[in-house]
Amino acid sequence: MKIVCVAACTAGIAHTYIAREKLIKGARALNYDIQVETQGTIGTENPLTPEAIAAADVVILAVDIKINGEERFKGKRLVRVKTDVVIKSPVKFLEKVAGSLERA
Repeated sequence: MKIVCVAACTAGIAHTYIAREKLIKGARALNYDIQVETQGTIGTENPLTPEAIAAADVVILAVDIKINGEERFKGKRLVRVKTDVVIKSPVKFLEKVAGSLERA
């Protein structure tokens, strides 16, 4: 499964980057391909390319705030979740997302 994700928290510091790391580790454990853009206090890092977005099976927005550029994901399957959910249980969350894609 190919996943693109944006992580952003209210302060733009800790949870943004912790969510990114947890999602990457969880995806690796499940053998999923993932790219995670962060929108934090220092701006956007690891920006998602149009090609990565087009190739993705799902877009995950692990966000606690409104993000920039959400219109890039129009027409894609989108899952919105709070950062604390992916921080606490990244593998379980990703398995749930994969299961919902299989049923669709």
